[in-house]
Amino acid sequence: MSVSGRVVKPTTRRGKRTLQKREPQVIEDPKRALFLKGRKTSELVRRALKDVYQMKKPDALMFAKRNDITVFEDPTPLERHCKKNECAHFLLGSHSKKRPNNLTIGRMFNYALLDMVELHIESYKSLMDFIGPKMTLGIKSCLLFNGPQWDESDDLKMLRSIFIDFFHREQIDAIRLQGIEHTLSFSVTPASIICLRSYKVLLKKSGLSIPRVELEEIGPRIDFSLRRTKPASPDLMKEACKKARELIPHKKRNISMDVFGTTHGRIHVGKQEILRIQTRKLKGLKKTGEEKWAKQKKT
Repeated sequence: MSVSGRVVKPTTRRGKRTLQKREPQVIEDPKRALFLKGRKTSELVRRALKDVYQMKKPDALMFAKRNDITVFEDPTPLERHCKKNECAHFLLGSHSKKRPNNLTIGRMFNYALLDMVELHIESYKSLMDFIGPKMTLGIKSCLLFNGPQWDESDDLKMLRSIFIDFFHREQIDAIRLQGIEHTLSFSVTPASIICLRSYKVLLKKSGLSIPRVELEEIGPRIDFSLRRTKPASPDLMKEACKKARELIPHKKRNISMDVFGTTHGRIHVGKQEILRIQTRKLKGLKKTGEEKWAKQKKT
């Protein structure tokens, strides 16, 4: 924190804790997303923003008022809002005659715009149009990406990376089968339509140790098409993907694993002189008088 070029230190414990939370952490907390409306929005865009906001809660913040933001022309106001509210992602809804029913999703790095993609809502079915149970607040969703197009287009690769970051929550090492309760499916059709589907995972009895899995659609259902994109520069992306030194795995020397998963270790031992090793003094190993006399005679 600097004022007129000089560094200002916190004067209270609360201010010190606030600054420590804003510093880079080895293991980051779930990233927050900012939901906001542009100059003009349609009813369809407002409902879509609200539904995605419900899926992202509690790591989300929504502005109620409209904002004079054209992110592709000037991202400065959006960067200021993200920095003030400590949000690393954003979803901006807008509507115009040239680009109707428009959603812009993107990421920030160090509170500066990293990359973003503009999406057009082709069709939409609201979360409230589905009868049945809704997704649990703060649940960790399983993300599925269907279709070979995700690996063929640079724009779709960037969009897939943004979706993964946007819906990612806590970092976990393992999960049990009953812990998978919700699934988000992203499919790309041959006509380049991106289909977002939300399913509740149901575990049914199958008569075996492994249950039968069924998917029940709980909404929302949104079909997108790509519009404008703004990829990150290679240098900025490299800086954003840099890992902390504590998280980089170090290779252990002299340890290997075979094809069966068995770990083998190699131990280096210095040259041993067996004749000088101290052993137990047993009567059976003592030299006889004749052997001692023969040894003295040789010397």
